[in-house]
Amino acid sequence: MNIDDVNSGIKKNRRRKRLGRGPGSGHGKTSGRGHKGAGSRAGYSVHPSFEGGRMPMVRRIPKRGFNNRWARTIFTLNVSNLDKLFVDGAEVSIEVLRERQLMPSRFEFFKVLGDGELTKKLKVSAHRFSKSAAEKIKQAGGEVVEVPGPAPVVKPSKAKSAKSS
Repeated sequence: MNIDDVNSGIKKNRRRKRLGRGPGSGHGKTSGRGHKGAGSRAGYSVHPSFEGGRMPMVRRIPKRGFNNRWARTIFTLNVSNLDKLFVDGAEVSIEVLRERQLMPSRFEFFKVLGDGELTKKLKVSAHRFSKSAAEKIKQAGGEVVEVPGPAPVVKPSKAKSAKSS
C-alpha cells in the first residue's frame, strides 16, 4: 500500500442505505431486520441503555456524590486577581468584567474572595463579598458596593374561589 492510497475510496458523505428494494440490493425482503420478533415489526423501539438483557452499564457503575441541580451558580474572583487585572483607581463591575471577557456568560451571583493582597485603590461592585475581601479593599482605600442579586421567583398564592360564599 502506498501513502497516497490511504484515503482512496473514502467519501465525505455516505449515501443512505436503501432498504427493501429487491434481492439484488443486498437489503431486500426483510430489509436487514431478520425474521419474526419485535425487532422486525413496525413501531418497534428499544431504550438507548438496553444491552440485550444483561445488567446495563448505567446500573453496573457505582454512583458517588450528589449534584444539586438547583444550586446557585456563583462566579468568584480573588482580590489578588483584581490587583493584577486593574490599574489604580479603576472601577470594577460586572459590566466591565464582561466587556473584558473575564467572566462566564452565565451565572447568578458574582462574589469577591479575599485570597491574596490588594495594593490598588479600586471601586468594586459585586453581589457578595467575603469578610476578608471587603476588609482588604477598604484597607487599600477602595470602595465596596453591594449590587442586588436576581429577585427570587415568587409563586402566586392560590386565590379563594368565588363560589365559597
